[in-house]
Amino acid sequence: MEKWLKYVEIKRMLEQGYSKAKVAEKFNISRGTLYKYLNMTPDEMSTWLASSKTRRKKLDVFKGMIINWLKDCPDVTAAQIFDWLQDRFPEYKIGESSVRSYVRNLRKEYDLPKTKGERQYQAVEDMPMGQQAQVDFGQIKVKTIEGKIVKLYFVAFVLSNSRYKYVEWLNRPFTTKDLIMAHENAFQYFGGIPYEIVYDQDRIIIVSENYGDLIMTKEFEAFVSRVN
Repeated sequence: MEKWLKYVEIKRMLEQGYSKAKVAEKFNISRGTLYKYLNMTPDEMSTWLASSKTRRKKLDVFKGMIINWLKDCPDVTAAQIFDWLQDRFPEYKIGESSVRSYVRNLRKEYDLPKTKGERQYQAVEDMPMGQQAQVDFGQIKVKTIEGKIVKLYFVAFVLSNSRYKYVEWLNRPFTTKDLIMAHENAFQYFGGIPYEIVYDQDRIIIVSENYGDLIMTKEFEAFVSRVN
């Protein structure tokens, strides 16, 4: 009912001569959302509201889980919750916009405001030039121009002193050979090899951990021996 009343009020204000910017400001909505309302006929609006109710019912299956996430991680974003649901329940076809709306409603209903986590900072002595680089691995989900969600993988090299960066991306998980090639490209890009490299442990370079000692894969160990 709230969205239907908003739809009616938006139409009424525009008919009375209010500017689109003023209407968007009054309802605290983006221009894109405003145009979405304007481009729908009353019948289309009614159909859209009915479908949104169906989407909400579909997400009710995860209601308890999402509420627990919001309680345990007050600063979590709706995008992160969408990713968690996708990772745990890939068989469920859920739109990210539906999850955003659902999370927003749960925060209001259960008084679970989003908070910003406080970071603790302390001064760290700068590393000498060329002393150290840090290597991190990660992945993100992006939308293609066709609207399809795909996962991209990356490895990032950061020089500790200058914060100079080099990143390589793949549309599949990195193999050890990919990582070795990325190292060689990074060294060429930086114009040299750092004295030491700090890694976020990753299975493509680490086989196991034996009493605190990391055991590298044979391919990566051979690469390390070659560049040392």
